[in-house]
Amino acid sequence: MSERIAEVRRDTKETQIRVRVNLDGTGQAHLSTGIGFFDHMLDQIARHGLIDLDIDAKGDLHIDGHHTVEDVGITLGMAVAQAIGDKKGITRYGHSYVPLDEALSRVVVDFSGRPGLAMDVSFTSGAIGAFDTQLTYEFFQGFVNHALVSLHVDNLKGHNAHHQCETIFKAFGRALRMAMTPDPRSAGVIPSTKGTL
Repeated sequence: MSERIAEVRRDTKETQIRVRVNLDGTGQAHLSTGIGFFDHMLDQIARHGLIDLDIDAKGDLHIDGHHTVEDVGITLGMAVAQAIGDKKGITRYGHSYVPLDEALSRVVVDFSGRPGLAMDVSFTSGAIGAFDTQLTYEFFQGFVNHALVSLHVDNLKGHNAHHQCETIFKAFGRALRMAMTPDPRSAGVIPSTKGTL
């Protein structure tokens, strides 16, 4: 399997974003979005997904964080899709349960070639620092639309919104890691009876 590295730039009137990913990295992250808690969550994806992740985002934060968070999701999705290529030899499916104190989340992902998001999360607070918890959905919606994956995100329990959100992002990183891992028994084979994903 060749190097799975990609860099994508996306510029709009609302945001200017550069994302570089190495899907076979060691979890190194260099993150600058202007939203501290969001950087902390992106770091969880890198660390637990063993993805090297460089993200530089400049957005219209004088309005709010919506465009920045959504557009980082879009650009990260584009970069992952480019880096993973034709998906030959990958495991395809990934899942993870992650606890953090009282909180527990489950994330399941399928590199199906079809975008779909099912998310069942009731945050106990509307904001964590400067991060609007509603934007968690917007981030993942942007990601699935451009990575072309099916993604199920469920927060099964939790009282602290920080813990709820962190378990989601950690589980997402670990589920990605599982799904993107090469399967030695299927080397060079697209993991679908259709022969394409």
